[in-house]
Amino acid sequence: MITSEAFRGKRYVVLGLARSGIATVDALVASGAEVTAWDNQEEARAKVADKAVLADPLEIDLAGFDGVVVSPGVPLNTHPIAAKAREAGVPVIGDIELFAQARAGLPKHWVVGITGTNGKSTVTALIHHILKCAGVPTEMGGNIGLPILAQDPLPAGGVYVLELSSYQIDLTFSLDCDVAVLTNVTPDHLDRYENFDAYAASKLRLFKMQSPGQKGITIGDDSFEERLVMEGPGGPGSWCLVPSVATFGPWADQAEWPSLQGPHNGLNAQMAASACTCLGEQMQRPDLNGPLIYATFATFRGLPHRMERVAERDGVLFVNDSKATNPDSTAPALAAYPYIHWIVGGLAKTHSLGPCEAQLGHVRGAYTIGDSGPMFAQLLAGKVPVTECGVLDAAVEAAAEAAKVGEVVLLSPACASFDQYRDYEARGQAFRDAVGALS
Repeated sequence: MITSEAFRGKRYVVLGLARSGIATVDALVASGAEVTAWDNQEEARAKVADKAVLADPLEIDLAGFDGVVVSPGVPLNTHPIAAKAREAGVPVIGDIELFAQARAGLPKHWVVGITGTNGKSTVTALIHHILKCAGVPTEMGGNIGLPILAQDPLPAGGVYVLELSSYQIDLTFSLDCDVAVLTNVTPDHLDRYENFDAYAASKLRLFKMQSPGQKGITIGDDSFEERLVMEGPGGPGSWCLVPSVATFGPWADQAEWPSLQGPHNGLNAQMAASACTCLGEQMQRPDLNGPLIYATFATFRGLPHRMERVAERDGVLFVNDSKATNPDSTAPALAAYPYIHWIVGGLAKTHSLGPCEAQLGHVRGAYTIGDSGPMFAQLLAGKVPVTECGVLDAAVEAAAEAAKVGEVVLLSPACASFDQYRDYEARGQAFRDAVGALS
């Protein structure tokens, strides 16, 4: 794990004991800090009972603590911990901020931060894959599901690759990324922000924390993302603007990258390549260049639940894109294949098809599930054939029966999972199981 002398003798409250919270407790205790921890779930509290004082921070005096470390899942816009900490003069931070404070004691390294509404997990994993293939010591963490404080410190010359949600950026104040990437910004998580502009400003803070001369990467071609970073205050002194339609050199062929299909993955690949090229310049690694970078894409296996190729049965490909929890994330998946049987629905974040509507020419049939199933059936009526299935097992069976050789059965729900599943991962696993159970 990553520890730091900067925490020794200090007092912290850790609120929220999921993966990152437990890793935070472990790292702080190992660093010699005094930790008070809390989670509403007794089972979660039991995991740290031998390491930390258990107390609800809303019921104790916070004066004298050096920080309240909260899980990104704690809604600071409504949770009373924010006001209580402010009254006590105690900063509310996250585990990414602790990592930023620990950096001074780590061997010389570089940090790449990736944020955006969609695509950031793929870009994060792809940058990590490129660096590993190039022989660069690297770890990834953050929103991708790997607590960064739980990772082993890298030797000199290593690169930490961090996927950062807006919630994590809100809890971070000193993370100076050597390279920062903004994949895109579209409406999402508006239950946590006053409006879309506030959500976009949260993303922009990643760049405002950079030192002058550090590298920033986003979409060019007069895109919203380009205007956001160019017109906003602060940010790095040098920008790399990626064309909104990916173009590759003569040594690159997207058709040879099985886990990077579709225009959106072409753009993800371009962003990852640009980030690694910038790193190569900063690290004085001339070998970290186009031909090497693009050669690694053929061996990239992708992420679980993100355009994941689950199986091919009788000439039909089954793809798990359960991580697509909004229409902006699903639309690129619909664009990736010409003939799709689309499983859609769950707990809707919007009441429209959004950009998915422009891709309906690829959809041979839609199979609706979950709480929003009836809404999607109504939105799609008259545009594509619709089968109201209600549950995922039935949708997989119906889609598999209708699909022909060369077509794709795609779970890309455009919705959150919480109406029927614990999280998108559980929904994706249910899809895998349903495909495996087909006769």
